[in-house]
Amino acid sequence: MTGLPTHDAPILTAHRAGLIGCRGCGRVWPDSEESCHRCGATLSPPDRRSLNAVWAWLLAGFIFYIPANLFPMLRTTTFGGLAGNTESTILGGVLELLHYGNWFVAAVVFTASIIVPIGKFIAIGWLATVAGRPATVRDAHNRLMLYEVVEFIGRWSMIDVFVVAILSALVQLGFVASIHPGPAAVAFALSVAFTMLSAQSFDPRLIWRGLPLRSRKDRTDP
Repeated sequence: MTGLPTHDAPILTAHRAGLIGCRGCGRVWPDSEESCHRCGATLSPPDRRSLNAVWAWLLAGFIFYIPANLFPMLRTTTFGGLAGNTESTILGGVLELLHYGNWFVAAVVFTASIIVPIGKFIAIGWLATVAGRPATVRDAHNRLMLYEVVEFIGRWSMIDVFVVAILSALVQLGFVASIHPGPAAVAFALSVAFTMLSAQSFDPRLIWRGLPLRSRKDRTDP
């Protein structure tokens, strides 16, 4: 019966079909083309050497994430310093919120400032490690979904920086009380920015380069 896939059919990818996808708009063109006729972007085939930029940005983000957790995120001055100055790190702020019963806000800050960044480091590092390696179609789909999740939640890691910026702008009561951002705010913002650049430098087309010529089911069939 014609028109149905057979067990001899190879797993056809764009690379094996002589096609190349544009990273700007997603349009597919023959690999003989040098630029995308839709958006004008330069067409380049997926190359594992591009992972060098991914690892470089990821390492930079991790380096800045360390002082972001060690140094104070907020500095609070009350009565011109006569009542004392208080400093709080990210984790210290979470514990303080828990102490005052703000469980929801503490959970949001802990998730956005600790769980999400660490999860992104692990996810991007794992994707860069397995990119281009042998994989099944299901593995490739799972890796692509993980990449899309990392790209989607990347911007929400800035929520801690936004909170610091809002508090610094609103709580300026002169001699009575004032809040200023600590050095951790700059380090955390740089860490998030570098991690986002790392995710954007990753070429998702490399995910499909590891597919075998035939699926596992086809190779095990007699």
